[in-house]
Amino acid sequence: MSRIGLLVPSSNTTVEPEFYRALPDDVTLHTARLFLTQIATNAIEDAVTDIENQSRLLATADVDVIILGATMPSLLKGLGYDREIIGRIEKATGKRATTTSTALIEALRHLGARKIVLGSAFEDRVNSIARSFLEANEIEVLDAHGLGLVDNLEVGRLSGDSAYDLAKKIDRPDADAIVLACTNWKTMSAIDRLEQELGKPVISTTQVSIWAALRMIGKARQINGYGSLLNTLTAA
Repeated sequence: MSRIGLLVPSSNTTVEPEFYRALPDDVTLHTARLFLTQIATNAIEDAVTDIENQSRLLATADVDVIILGATMPSLLKGLGYDREIIGRIEKATGKRATTTSTALIEALRHLGARKIVLGSAFEDRVNSIARSFLEANEIEVLDAHGLGLVDNLEVGRLSGDSAYDLAKKIDRPDADAIVLACTNWKTMSAIDRLEQELGKPVISTTQVSIWAALRMIGKARQINGYGSLLNTLTAA
């Protein structure tokens, strides 16, 4: 039995259920929470102040990997910030670590997707920070649209149809992939349907978090129902 340690924003009500549904039977999920209720820059920055303590708590469950399963707290300060966060977790725990934004870049490179459109639950200011992070990592963002939400509980109440509808709206023929950003946004149920209709990879930040964690713990196997990335899961 393998164990994934997941750090989540305290008001996130979506990422854990979506992880549970996708994980293989021989992998368990263990979580700790970082205080965050608003998707605003000051609150996002404050969310990681306690990351060492919460990571140490997860480490006592003898988890095999720790992932910061949150989009904005892992990319807020631009290029390299995700690696800084990884370093803080690993130094505090002695465990291997990654972040959602690290996984996103790795997944896009794995798929050879260099031009993307970005959809998110965020307001424009926060969405532009995500866009800048992607572009700093040499991913061309052809267009970016957010749903304009700040209250994280409100994001968690959205249905999967909101992700489907936004992805359909923002798709462009010249985009290699569609990225749906925010781990509190229900995206997983929309991915397969979108890929079948649009004929290209659809990447969500929850999906890539699962993908990265499973690769790191050596549980690379086909997982159906959540898009081509997990359907063709291979070892790192």
